[in-house]
Amino acid sequence: MSSSDAVRGPAHSARRTAATTGTRPRVPPPRVDELYADSGGEVHPSDSASNAPHRRTASVSHKAGSSQRILRNRRFERTNITVNESVQIRRSPTKAPAVDGASEWPSIPTDNVRDLRRETDPVRTRGERKVLPGRISVSTLSSLLPEAMEPLPLKQLSPDAQESAILEDLLFAFMGYEGQYVRFSNSYDPTAEKERLAGPAFEILPGLDPSLQDLSTTMLKMATQYIAVEAFVEVQSREEFGMVNHALCASIRRLLKEYLVLIAQMEHQLASNASFTLHVLHLHILPTSHMLSQLYVLAQEMLRKNSLLGEDLDSFDDFDDVDNILEQLREGGELAPGGMSKKICKGGNVLRLLTERLSCMSGDPAARDLLQELLRDSSKPYMTMLNEWLHHGGIKDPHSEFLIKEQKSIRRDRLEEDYTDEYWEKRYTIRENDVPPQLESVKDKVLLAGKYLNVVRECGGVDISTEVRDVPKSFDDPQFLHNVNSSYAHANSSLLSLLLTTHALPARLRSMKHYFFLDRSDFFSYFLYLSNSELKKQVKEVNVGKLQSLLDLVLRQPGSVAAQDPFKEDVKIHMNDQYLTKFLMGVVNVRGFDQDGNDESHRLHVAPSATEDDNKMTGFEALELKYTVPFPLSLVISSKTVVRYQILFRYLLSMRHLEGLLVSSWEDHNKVMTWTHRSDDHKLEMWKRKSWTLRARMLSFVQQFTYYCTSEVIEPNWQNLMGKVNGNRNENSSVPTVEQQVNRTVDELMEDHVDFLDTCLKECMLMNSKLLRIHAKLMSCCTFFAVNTSSFSRTLCSADASLAGSARALAYLGTRYPSSRYPIPDHLKSYDPDGLNKMTELLDKYEENFNRHLGLLLDALDYYAATETVALSRLCAQLSMASDKGGGEDGRQHGF
Repeated sequence: MSSSDAVRGPAHSARRTAATTGTRPRVPPPRVDELYADSGGEVHPSDSASNAPHRRTASVSHKAGSSQRILRNRRFERTNITVNESVQIRRSPTKAPAVDGASEWPSIPTDNVRDLRRETDPVRTRGERKVLPGRISVSTLSSLLPEAMEPLPLKQLSPDAQESAILEDLLFAFMGYEGQYVRFSNSYDPTAEKERLAGPAFEILPGLDPSLQDLSTTMLKMATQYIAVEAFVEVQSREEFGMVNHALCASIRRLLKEYLVLIAQMEHQLASNASFTLHVLHLHILPTSHMLSQLYVLAQEMLRKNSLLGEDLDSFDDFDDVDNILEQLREGGELAPGGMSKKICKGGNVLRLLTERLSCMSGDPAARDLLQELLRDSSKPYMTMLNEWLHHGGIKDPHSEFLIKEQKSIRRDRLEEDYTDEYWEKRYTIRENDVPPQLESVKDKVLLAGKYLNVVRECGGVDISTEVRDVPKSFDDPQFLHNVNSSYAHANSSLLSLLLTTHALPARLRSMKHYFFLDRSDFFSYFLYLSNSELKKQVKEVNVGKLQSLLDLVLRQPGSVAAQDPFKEDVKIHMNDQYLTKFLMGVVNVRGFDQDGNDESHRLHVAPSATEDDNKMTGFEALELKYTVPFPLSLVISSKTVVRYQILFRYLLSMRHLEGLLVSSWEDHNKVMTWTHRSDDHKLEMWKRKSWTLRARMLSFVQQFTYYCTSEVIEPNWQNLMGKVNGNRNENSSVPTVEQQVNRTVDELMEDHVDFLDTCLKECMLMNSKLLRIHAKLMSCCTFFAVNTSSFSRTLCSADASLAGSARALAYLGTRYPSSRYPIPDHLKSYDPDGLNKMTELLDKYEENFNRHLGLLLDALDYYAATETVALSRLCAQLSMASDKGGGEDGRQHGF
């Protein structure tokens, strides 16, 4: 035992004293003493254990005859030790004389010196000498030491001396240092971050007794894991890894502190207990070794996700930050270096990894308790963000790790031009790949709760200054899911109350029905009468200001439904310089209404390209209404829905205008002298009857179509919508209470509104390109016939032999040509035998065109009523009344 006693000599005792303080007791090489000769010692920050993988010291002994002689030659001066959060000063050992020509120590690379993480004031030692506030992160490796500094080979020591030497070296290895006989493998480079994160492999110098070799090799795995976990904590504590990683690292750092306390206790046992052996050490560190192995596996998996150990293909699957990068570029910013790097494992992904590990290790009580503690600690900052979102509707996520992503470039002030509902659909979205498993089942509720509360908060309904109290702080809290569900219910009821009660959504919808669907539109008929002369002009010549003044005058007319409307100030006149049919064909054939991104249909509506045909539009064809809606009603009555209202308005207005033209034709047929005069020419009288019949069929077609769109489509769907809005109460009842809407959400209300408009568009044949084209041709045919009625009236003066040149005829023509600038044409003053033939040929063309397209329309309605829209069968039955049997059959033979 003499050899063992010699090993546990003064040097051994000095090392034990230093190790119990949690500091690094290894002696630095003399080169460090030379560098800091004026300070007389080496500087070690109190938290220097966090840099253990970067530190090592070498023995100051040289080869001699025996281990007794080596230990006696070592001389150590006094060691000064301070408490935690201070600086330790230790005197360097006396330099031993060089042997075998070794005249100097290898130099320490200067690029391995780092500043302290936390700036401290300069500390003075005894004698008022200034200490350098720095940290040496990497010392000289054992492989670089001169041969003279190598310890005595293990095979020359007795088994007891080998055990004592290995015990001491193991304790140093457990703290991340090389020992005399336990060293890093030659391939390990402590300056390479990837190697430190993977952990160094330790090697034991040859000559160790086999009975000690296996046990020592087993315990050295813990040293490797400690160094790797400590490097992991240092890397994951960087700012860009987010608050969840920071909380996880803080929890692991507490565990590593307990680990170092255990190592200090083991060193005390080695110094004071003669029966302390390698097997006893192994038994003491078994629970801690298991804990470190779990931390090591978790750390390695997270590092692989971050591609710090190797390429992780999952890092490229989701490029979640692309929207943030585009937003930064739109705001005039520049991409930071590394801005296009791989995805970082943070936030919900960290919690997902912990949860998956916890599920895998559920059969191991120790591992389960450890992972539960890590999950509980790391989820606290995430729960803070979640509670802020659920209870205040705000996002405090500086590192983009929360499951809700905010697109700050989409602002509320852009709602008037927001034809794709970007504010509601894209302002707040879910990071699908960053959702923790605990929130997977309620992620939609979390999104909606915050969105609803955010709207209420912007309207002044949420006091964000109040502190959130009595809420779950971690995922394992039994009130966790109840907190989400109750917050969702509260946010939904708050926003419903704001929309239905405070901002009177049902009254708004009824107001829009009066204006856009021409419901009880006596005021609008009067407006069309007053503005008839202006609306006949081409769209470029229409005075919009004059039309707006006439509309304001009509809306304030006493006795009309609009006079009592509190929202009449929100209605404005607008001229759309693109044909309705052309616009709808672009919508149906290109993209549709609800495509993501820059919708071509809305771009056509906002900024259409005027063509030569568009410039020939009249004011009647271009007239539409604009309706201004304040926030938050603009979420339900958005620009996207207003476009649908405008389409239906222009469609109904076109049929109302055509009906007025045909009614004017009916008045001419019954009042104008040329139509009421009974001619002696039988063919001419038959032509008049044919013209009257065609006009009657056209008028019947337009009236039946208008009735179908208003009474068979819009009104029933409107009643269904208001039933849902009012909670299945009568539309004219009092304002609905929130209790009636307890089972409904704001999103469902918005969807019902859009579904109502889409159903109306579809059943009115506006979303079917073939039906739209046939209907447009029928409308054009009827319009041309009605417009040419006055031309027929003038031509009849010369086509009727008994009327041509008579005083009555000239008097009538004088009313049509009252000015000397436009004298009566000569061919109308005398009889024209070919006039009747010309009119007959033209009327036949109108009749053939109308019959053919009406037949095609009926066949198409039969087909689509059987395959797509059942409601079209009612229209088909009604329009058959306007179809002439002979003409209809001629049209049907063309097929569908």
